[in-house]
Amino acid sequence: MNKSTVVAYLKKNQDSRGIEHWKKQNESELKSYGIGLTILRKFAKTIGRDAKLAKSLWNSNYYEMKIISILIDDPKTMTVEQAESQVEELEGGYLVHVFSTCGAPLAKTRFVVELADNWINSEDSIRCRCGYGLLYEISKSKKKSVPDEAYFLANVADIDKKRNHVSTPVLMAMAAALMGIGMRTKKLNRAALKVARAIGPITHSESCDPFDVVKHLTSDHAKQKLGL
Repeated sequence: MNKSTVVAYLKKNQDSRGIEHWKKQNESELKSYGIGLTILRKFAKTIGRDAKLAKSLWNSNYYEMKIISILIDDPKTMTVEQAESQVEELEGGYLVHVFSTCGAPLAKTRFVVELADNWINSEDSIRCRCGYGLLYEISKSKKKSVPDEAYFLANVADIDKKRNHVSTPVLMAMAAALMGIGMRTKKLNRAALKVARAIGPITHSESCDPFDVVKHLTSDHAKQKLGL
């Protein structure tokens, strides 16, 4: 597949209501075809991994092309330099979310832990949010190379120390990381749950219910998985 084929697909499936919503909700300079993330994910799966096409699509002023670029990139060829460059261009929509979490290729790179550690401690809010997004992905990993329990406990303690001094978007990212960490072991569940209770439900949008990590960490699923 090439860039022309992707553009043809996006034009064919553009949604006028979605375009209007984009214009109202986003101050980004990016344009949009008004296509939802679920549809874009499904389309990206038909492409598979394609680092060359990902690079071509990234250099676009359309939101959907950047989303697809992120989804089809190859973790084996991605570099820290590339990530540092792309993180500067994540304005608008779900770019931060897709770039750093929910199965993001970046989270599958060999340097993900180092990058997450650096970004979590960044004063740049976008990097910080992405850092916690990557930490969430790391917490879900079953690879032998995943950090030990002490690493996650240290991050929980760090979140507890910083939680009252960050913006709502960063706090949301922190909470998501706590949710992932708290599902690894009983000990991590107790530690994450204590901080989650201190944070409480986070209201981030009038159209969405508050994000309450406590509900996730005390759910029947959590109890069954961890033997709580």
